Amino acid sequence: MCAGPNPDLRAPRLVAPPGATDVHLHFFGPQEKYPFLTPRNYTPPDATPASYRALAKALGIERAVIVQPSIYGTDNRRQIDAARDLGIPARIVVVTPTHISDAELESLHKAGARAVRIILGQPGGVPAAELETFSDRLHEFGWHIEMMLTSEQVVELEPRIAKLRCRTVIDHLGGIQAEAGLNQAAFGALLRLVDGGCWVKLSAAYRLSTQPAPYRDLIPFATALVRERPDRLLWGTDWPQAYFSGAMPSNIDLFDLLLDWVPDEGSRTRILVRNPAELYGF
Repeated sequence: MCAGPNPDLRAPRLVAPPGATDVHLHFFGPQEKYPFLTPRNYTPPDATPASYRALAKALGIERAVIVQPSIYGTDNRRQIDAARDLGIPARIVVVTPTHISDAELESLHKAGARAVRIILGQPGGVPAAELETFSDRLHEFGWHIEMMLTSEQVVELEPRIAKLRCRTVIDHLGGIQAEAGLNQAAFGALLRLVDGGCWVKLSAAYRLSTQPAPYRDLIPFATALVRERPDRLLWGTDWPQAYFSGAMPSNIDLFDLLLDWVPDEGSRTRILVRNPAELYGF
């Protein structure tokens, strides 16, 4: 069982620009209506649109990208229903089988979907062998691929990701671990991919750092990415921080990280507003 999200709703230090977008959040439950996969790696408590609306109001978030978690497999109903009920403009990153029909893709597009998530090594995921074929198909449809990878997988898949036809987003700073340092192979691969046009989410700092908030050991990684391609970076809470065994982070602290990670206001606005508007079609 996972803990629920941190209830902190104090005002952040960072004032959100109009159109600020959280590009990574999930909704869960109730299980009677939206059953989880079996087997699965974790079981979260319910996380509802009403709860997230309170957080979005506190942060000043006006748009959201809802991401299908692994424990729902290819059953995207919980995220689709949440997008309808959220009360702010929303897009969805779904998980689908590779043999999905054009009609099914069109139906998901009308519901707000704009990408397919690939979670390697989790139940119900798209197999790595299908990556190029699926990318070609999604490119023709105007969607992109979002990938949740370990740092080792970033290194292993870098040559393949760099050649994909459709746009590609990498979750959570590519899973790099701060304690491995700036010279780790995974961060070098991530910088090369970003330089080549891949998108990266500045998210899940609490999973990557060995320090408490404000996770200062991650500042050099974030500033290097911002220096490389601020036009290819996105920001998300990862709410409700499921599948995490440590102390639940404050989403207010995660938002305020951008003051240290992206000191320039213009670059922050690009990351929070312009980049997600371009990628997700807001």
